[in-house]
Amino acid sequence: MMQQYLRIKSEYPDTLLFYRMGDFYELFYDDARRAADLLGITLTARGQSGGAPIPMAGVPFHAVDQYLAKLVKRGESVAICEQIGDPASAKGPVERKVVRIITPGTLTDAALLDEKSDNVLLALRVADGLAGLAWLSLASGVFKAGEIALARLPGALQRIAPAEILLPEGAALELPAGYAATRLADWHFDTVSGGRALEAQFGTRGVEGFGVADLHLAIGAAGALLGYARRTQGQSLGHVTALLREEETDYLRMDAATRRLLIAQKSAIQQQADTRPRCQDCGRVLVRADYLTYWDGQDPGRDWPRARNAKTAQEYRDAITPRCCAGCAECNEITI
Repeated sequence: MMQQYLRIKSEYPDTLLFYRMGDFYELFYDDARRAADLLGITLTARGQSGGAPIPMAGVPFHAVDQYLAKLVKRGESVAICEQIGDPASAKGPVERKVVRIITPGTLTDAALLDEKSDNVLLALRVADGLAGLAWLSLASGVFKAGEIALARLPGALQRIAPAEILLPEGAALELPAGYAATRLADWHFDTVSGGRALEAQFGTRGVEGFGVADLHLAIGAAGALLGYARRTQGQSLGHVTALLREEETDYLRMDAATRRLLIAQKSAIQQQADTRPRCQDCGRVLVRADYLTYWDGQDPGRDWPRARNAKTAQEYRDAITPRCCAGCAECNEITI
């Protein structure tokens, strides 16, 4: 069994390998030590190798999501290795293989996603003072690309807020602190290969129809991103159906200090919104809680003229009850 484990692990040297054994995912050697430290789980041992005990740690299958969420928040990637063979007919270890790879930027499971923000995977290629970017939300399928001056990259990263950034191994680029970065071989970012990857993804001849034909750096980044997303998901990306070109002029430009101030104010408004009326059916706040990105709901609509003319207590209550949020206008049950 350990030979099988080591063979599979050799294909994912920089990734924690969750190796399925019965009702547990087990980790061995350095993975076990790292997981025990990051997750606060018990480090045990199984058998020996070279006369020394083999470190082992495990998490229960039924509770794996909570452990994956902790690891991803710390910027770790995890390869999920499942049993695919029939134990009853297996001669020796049951056949296993990695069925998906979970990284900070490729989350799609609702249990692992932050419901208050989008989870974005971004690929970056730089040359001659320019930065080509391509970014994708795997959950929604929104796929964008653009090119900017390299000096404006920190501001763009703050705005897009990627959970993971893909970079060429040979890129002499230091990212700002706080971003999870994954280095890929330089050939993944080739412009010609990127164009072919986009054509294959969208079933087109050329990329002119998406308005990105002149974005050579971004096309290379987009190709690297698509390949990485397919490999980690273990399946095609059928829900990604278009590539949108983004220009700097599409957004109001602001410096880092201003953006930090607005983000802090946004957080304060969201905290205040937690005490406001909510729809009992959908749970949404019935006020404008997030003015930086979109209106989360609608202003509570109270019908004061109707209230003044109410003939019964119930009619008065109905008139002053906040109307429900957008998206479920027919709800009548409101928490006041």
